[in-house]
Amino acid sequence: MQQRITAMIEQVKTDLEDNILPFWMKYMTDKEQGGYYGYATSSLEIDKTAPKSSILNSRILWTYSTAYRVYGLEAYRRAADHAFVFMKKAFWDPFNSGLFWMADYRGNPIDKKKQIYNIAFGIYGLSEYYRAFGSQESLDMAISLYDVIERYSLDPVHGGYTDAFSEQWEKIIDMRLSQKDINAVKTMNTHLHILEAYTNLYRVWKNDGLKSKLQGLIKLTLEKIIDPDTNHFRLFFTEEWQSLSPVVSYGHDIEGSWLLCEAAEVLEMPSIISKVQDIAVKMVDAVLEEGYDKVYGGIYNEALSAAQIDFRKEWWPQAEAIAGLANLWCLTGADKYLEPMLKTWEFIYKYVIDHQDGEWFSCVSRNGIPDETLAKVEPWKCPYHNSRAMFEFLRRAGNVDRKETGTAVITPGKVISVCVS
Repeated sequence: MQQRITAMIEQVKTDLEDNILPFWMKYMTDKEQGGYYGYATSSLEIDKTAPKSSILNSRILWTYSTAYRVYGLEAYRRAADHAFVFMKKAFWDPFNSGLFWMADYRGNPIDKKKQIYNIAFGIYGLSEYYRAFGSQESLDMAISLYDVIERYSLDPVHGGYTDAFSEQWEKIIDMRLSQKDINAVKTMNTHLHILEAYTNLYRVWKNDGLKSKLQGLIKLTLEKIIDPDTNHFRLFFTEEWQSLSPVVSYGHDIEGSWLLCEAAEVLEMPSIISKVQDIAVKMVDAVLEEGYDKVYGGIYNEALSAAQIDFRKEWWPQAEAIAGLANLWCLTGADKYLEPMLKTWEFIYKYVIDHQDGEWFSCVSRNGIPDETLAKVEPWKCPYHNSRAMFEFLRRAGNVDRKETGTAVITPGKVISVCVS
């Protein structure tokens, strides 16, 4: 077991430092039009004229801001700066506030819808950019986005946040994030990522109003979004919080388990921390019981019903499994979370990482055959889930001595012994 742990640490560091982080800088940086290219095939055929999404840009902004904060390399500063400049050019709405959804390859907005999920990721990336570089401009922008969410999206009657609006913040009929989603007024996905964004913003902006909103999001998640009978997230809701779908998303469950813990820890409120950690254990246990592949390792895509499971393995649930299982192993010390974490990583390393063309495949079959018809890069496929999982694992492995300000120090050769919160 110790040999597997040591091997995982070295492989994770190598994948992060020599694969994920260099990939986007080397292949996907658009030095002519700005930002990052919006599409590449599985074999790395890049479409330099593909539209560019705000989601992709914000997540890249977060990734390289974090990378600089951890490693202190100027290449990561340049990558983060590149994303920050393009966000201001292509996605920032100077007239109506908020962020546009999509721009063309030159940086001209082509879809000006205000998706709250997207704006939350703007806060996430901008607040991380401030953490890394101390940019007052980025902090002011993040606070501005927080203000527009609270002004336009907050439901003062039923609680929570409405999913989407027009460019001028008017009601719209189609609120879906993607074609596969149910057209719902409120969704788990949007609330989870507002929680994530507000957590990161509160790290750097200790505002009482924000603190209250973050507490409220945790409470709402526990009371409205998590099904108390199954310990899974409900995914889609009416305005009055009636559930609209029986689908279970294992990746979101395990991602949410550790993001809830992170939010409670940032608030530094012991009563909330204890309650959230208890829920996180139940959520991850449910995923391990129903959605974890005990034969090959890895997390299944989703359960369409109790009798119908999608056994494919998309890239991002595998990444979130690493972060979620590492979090619970640290919190509980229970070895039952260590073996599935190691087995899932071994599956990722063997089948999900593209050792030939770089980055990770979008999706593989249950036994690891990649679907090479799916894009390597597109609006939703980016270095956020996998890089973040690597950072979170290394932090918990004691391999990264992180500081809230300044640059952390990478110390090779350690093994998991101390879990750093």
